[in-house]
Amino acid sequence: MKANLPETSNSRIVIVGGGFAGLKLARSLANKKFQVVLIDKNNFHQFQPLFYQVATAGLEPSSIAFPFRKMFQNIKNVHFRMGLVNNINHQEKFLETSFGRVNFDKLVLATGADTNFFGNANIAKYALPMKSVSEALSIRNTILQNYEQALSEDHPDKVNALLNIVVVGGGPTGVEVSGTLAEMKRIILPKDYPELNFESMNIYLVEASSKVLGTMSEISSTKSKGYLEKLGVKVMTDTFVTNYNGDVVEFQNGEKIVTKTLIWAAGITGNVIKGLPEELWQRGGRLKVNVLNEALPNIYALGDLAYMEEDKKFPKGHPQVAQVAMQQADNLAKNLVKNRQKPFHYNDLGSMATVGRNLAVVELPIKKFQGFLAWIFWMLVHLMQIVGVKNKVFIFINWFWNYVTYDQSLRLILKPKVKTES
Repeated sequence: MKANLPETSNSRIVIVGGGFAGLKLARSLANKKFQVVLIDKNNFHQFQPLFYQVATAGLEPSSIAFPFRKMFQNIKNVHFRMGLVNNINHQEKFLETSFGRVNFDKLVLATGADTNFFGNANIAKYALPMKSVSEALSIRNTILQNYEQALSEDHPDKVNALLNIVVVGGGPTGVEVSGTLAEMKRIILPKDYPELNFESMNIYLVEASSKVLGTMSEISSTKSKGYLEKLGVKVMTDTFVTNYNGDVVEFQNGEKIVTKTLIWAAGITGNVIKGLPEELWQRGGRLKVNVLNEALPNIYALGDLAYMEEDKKFPKGHPQVAQVAMQQADNLAKNLVKNRQKPFHYNDLGSMATVGRNLAVVELPIKKFQGFLAWIFWMLVHLMQIVGVKNKVFIFINWFWNYVTYDQSLRLILKPKVKTES
């Protein structure tokens, strides 16, 4: 079956994935001399850095998502299709998708990355990942459902298992979700569940390496760990998780923690699509590309999916962060529009992470700073990056309200209704 797309005499550029890289490229090619086809499994763009705030009831999912069709309503050369890409025929230049065959002149893969469970089937089955809005909402549902259930339990051990939360992965996501959960434990949850003793609740942040925020400087790592411990998070470094069965987390050193909630933020792997030569796929499901982000003639990869060794500053590939994705998309767009071949070089603008109220760490090329000023800077940067004016306003109102009242009003358990056969 052939996909129903408008015929055109212009070169067709197909973009697979509407994350930071795919969306940036599509918007950069808007109203240009190409026909652009954007394919994504969802009909909306989602802002990954704030998933943890959905998971901890700070924001509604709709605040960090924006419909693709709304973005491109008045853009005649950009066409969106929702579906899955099943296979790439790179010799004959077409895709096999869930909605039919799509021919291309140039193909850009920006499918991003998914959670990496490192081959552990039990962890994959029982742990809670956070790589999409729906997964973040699932974490929120699980935590709140566990506390509702804890009210009906008599045995202290069962209550503690429902209250305890283990977060695996000491990167920005793990640090941010742990800090927010600690603040909820201290300020919000005791008001919602006065019958429960939250002094017995423990929040653990587990990291396999020797420090949290391992890609940042020693001062940022030390400060963030201090902030977490001040909030009451039990930080466990040099600790490897070996198993989780839905009730007990097991570690390489023989220790065990009883919990019904394991949030997995420990690693990512690229979203592989069938059809490309196997030798192009590198460790972590990344696609090997040259300095033009080209994997094969007229086939490109951007963002988390792209593995580029030629950049001397990053011989093991660029960090899998939003700034890399957007800069690669910008460079590729200019190359396509101007018909040039300018190599990509990553301009590191810095990194940041927030730990909690008035607590964050920021590293810029010219300065490192922590605390309240870093927290304000973190919020401003993220607010500017959000797609849609309405979303920016809603997020700002939520943040302001949470800051003034020390509370969130979004602690709802929202689950889809499951249809049963009659």
